[in-house]
This record gives sequence, C-alpha cells and structure tokens, in this order.
Amino acid sequence: MKHHFGDFLDRTANYWTIIPNSQRYAYGVADVPAGSKQVTIATIGRDEQNWKRIFTFPNLQELTLHEPTYEQLNSIGELWNLRRLRVTHARTKALDFLSSLVNVSELVLEYVSGFSDLSPLRNLRKLRSLHIENLRRVSSFNGLSGITSLAYLHIDGTLDWKQPIENFSFVEGLPALEVFSLGQVITKSEYPALCPLLTLHNLKRIKIPLNMFSIEEYALLEIGLPNVDGARWDPCWLFFSQMELPENDIRAHLPVDVIRANHPEVSIWVDGRRIIKDPQTEWYEFLGKGSGNIKRSSPKAEEKCAEHKARYLQMRELAKAFLSSNTWNARVAPMIGE
Repeated sequence: MKHHFGDFLDRTANYWTIIPNSQRYAYGVADVPAGSKQVTIATIGRDEQNWKRIFTFPNLQELTLHEPTYEQLNSIGELWNLRRLRVTHARTKALDFLSSLVNVSELVLEYVSGFSDLSPLRNLRKLRSLHIENLRRVSSFNGLSGITSLAYLHIDGTLDWKQPIENFSFVEGLPALEVFSLGQVITKSEYPALCPLLTLHNLKRIKIPLNMFSIEEYALLEIGLPNVDGARWDPCWLFFSQMELPENDIRAHLPVDVIRANHPEVSIWVDGRRIIKDPQTEWYEFLGKGSGNIKRSSPKAEEKCAEHKARYLQMRELAKAFLSSNTWNARVAPMIGE
C-alpha cells in the first residue's frame, strides 16, 4: 500500500508541531540559496540534486526525508540542532544514523524497512513524540524501553498489513508516557497482553481500535485504567456506511441553508456532495477481536447485543479478580477501579 500522505498525528495537545504530511513538498530546497537563515523546515529525497544545502542552513529545525538515498540517511547525523524529523519510504540496515540527533523531540518513521533494532532511539534523550508506521522487519519494540522522555507513542500498520508486536513489556520502560496509541497491529501474546499499560502512572489517554484484541483485554484496561481517557468502550455499537443522496430525493435539491437548518441528518461535504447514512448497511458491531457483528434489521439483533453486553460485564468482573490476586497487584493496585 502506497503512503497516504494523510496527517495521522494527534494534534489535540502539544505533542506535535511537525508539518502535516501533505505539506512536505512545499519545503523543497531546489531554489533556496545556500546559507539561508530563513529556512527552518526542509524536505529532501533521492531526486533532490541540491540536498546538501541543508547543511548550510543555520536555523534548520525540521527535516523530511522522503524516499532518501543511503548517502542522505547516513549524512543527517551532522544536523545536531535538528528538532523534528520525518523519514518515509526508506530502506536502511540500522537506525544508527539517528543516534547523534540528540536534540530531536519529534520523530516520524513511516514505511521504513531493512532493520529490526530500535535501540538506537534510546540516544534521543529529548524525544517526546514518536510515530511509527509500517516498519516491516520490526516485531520487538524492546529497543524503545529506556526512553524516559517519551510522552507520546503511536504504533501502526496498514489496512493490508498489521504491524506485529511481540509483547507490550517495553512500555514499562517508558515512565513519562502520556499517550499510547495503536492502529493496525497484531500480537501473539496471550491475555493479559496489555497489563504492562497499567504500570504507566502518567498515562492520560489511550487509543486502541475496537477489534484488535480479545474482549478480555478491553475489560482489563477499563478496570485497570479508570482515570485514563479512551479506556471505556461500549460492548455493542451501531455502525453504518454513508451514501450520496440520490437525485430523486428532494433533499438533494433544497438550498444549503434549508438543509443546515432543517435536515441535520444530511452532511454537506466540501465538494458539495450531500451525504446520509446508508439504511442498507446498519450493523451492530461487537467489541473485541473476532466478536463479529449483526444486521440491525435481524430479528436476533437485540438479543445478540444483550448477550455480548452480559459477556463484557462478566469479563470486567474477571479483570477485577485477576488484578486483585495476580502478582501484578503490588504494582497496579492503586490504579484499579471499583
């Protein structure tokens, strides 16, 4: 899957100031004179002939390496004052080229392959925000353990390839972590795989897809992280697709101000299309990997939802018992909800 150039960084707080992905090409250096003091942000890649100019910009703070060459990757270690770095679509046998960038506080690695060891990132003692997406040869994230400054971590794969994570014990070595976010990931670790998250006493928010883990894991987090945003889930929720209003629908021809005043069910997109829920695709989705779904129109829909809700309540009780009796108790008991 080719990179989307979307901005998947959580900008609701102060974790990210790096430019959105879609703006990268606005900061090419082809026409920028060497030594320019005005340049604080730059983008280079394999097709940029004047890329070495970045070493002459005294105020450069942010760099995007898009499809970089081996030489480009292994030269940026000279940019000791760099604060923000994005690397996309790159191949490298190791991340040692990052080790000297001790002032980097924001790092994005997207579609970078060829290496499996993340431990060079431990040298980035000021690293506060890390976005990892589609690292094909990485499955162990233990190399991140020990980055005591890290406050924000997002790990993702793609819709057609889930990022493997051997286990989550590495988060115990991230004491400053405030935001833990996952996208398309997969793990072979058995329940309670996510228990290490309960040791993060500075954790403020988690973001986890509703179908990545067993239902027991979600119950564990809900009980173990009562004060963390995002650690609450509905066991059963309504899902629907969207469709454009058909031409024979009168709402497709009403004035925009009338739509906005009288038809809140209609969304008007920036391209002018009028969008509504597709009544043919209303489903109840069930929390937890492999839990499935059921059409809202099914005569058994309400019954199945009630059964799944009852199961989730049972998992919550099991989580309470587990956290009260397990060897984890001494470390996480103060965080356990009633």
